[in-house]
Amino acid sequence: MASTQENKPAVVCVFCGSVEGRNPKHMEAARALAHEFHKNNVQLVYGGGTAGLMGEVARTLVSLSGPEAVHGVIPRALVKTEPGYDNAKEEKSGSVMTEGKDAERVVREPLNKTAMFQQTEYGVTTIVADMHTRKRLMATKVLEGGPGSGFVSLAGGFGTIEEVMEMTTWNQLGIHKVGVILLNIDGYWDGLLAWVKNAVKEGYIGAENGGILVEAKSVSEVWPKLVEYKVSTSRMQLNWGEE
Repeated sequence: MASTQENKPAVVCVFCGSVEGRNPKHMEAARALAHEFHKNNVQLVYGGGTAGLMGEVARTLVSLSGPEAVHGVIPRALVKTEPGYDNAKEEKSGSVMTEGKDAERVVREPLNKTAMFQQTEYGVTTIVADMHTRKRLMATKVLEGGPGSGFVSLAGGFGTIEEVMEMTTWNQLGIHKVGVILLNIDGYWDGLLAWVKNAVKEGYIGAENGGILVEAKSVSEVWPKLVEYKVSTSRMQLNWGEE
């Protein structure tokens, strides 16, 4: 089993904003990250958005590696907010009629469960019932990946910081043992990194656990830091039935 996973491509989940933001360096970083993933045969899992940084990293990687390299996961409630999903219609039987996306596979279950679509520009998209299912599925895909799999955060807002901090917490709790990388372009995450250092100083985070969330100051640092990531020996050794 372990040797089989060793031969799998890495799967990296990217958390980022669904808008471009005001600093063009973040869109440039999204494109550059997709090129790094293509160069290293990395598969992308992301939040399923078609605009902003989300759309840019997904669209760029699809253009380089093909739609099979990208898997978006989006809650049904957010589908209406994303361009490209607005033509999708789901019948009572559970089948899907779509103009914007060609149906790859649809699970014949109630609408509050899972449906899957494929379209060429953004890869494969799975529509799920809620935010918790989204995060769990993205994490599962990462943990099924080969060496170098992990989580990377570009710039973003409340949702982005919530997602990256939850994955950092999961690492501390022993739920997973892969890298969590904060891509700190143009000092965007300086405030968060300063908070971590202060929390260590104040004794709320252990000194070694303060390194669970790893800073990368450039896109070129991301892949090496994922591959070289070392698990904190101070994290909780709990049995979650996952590893």
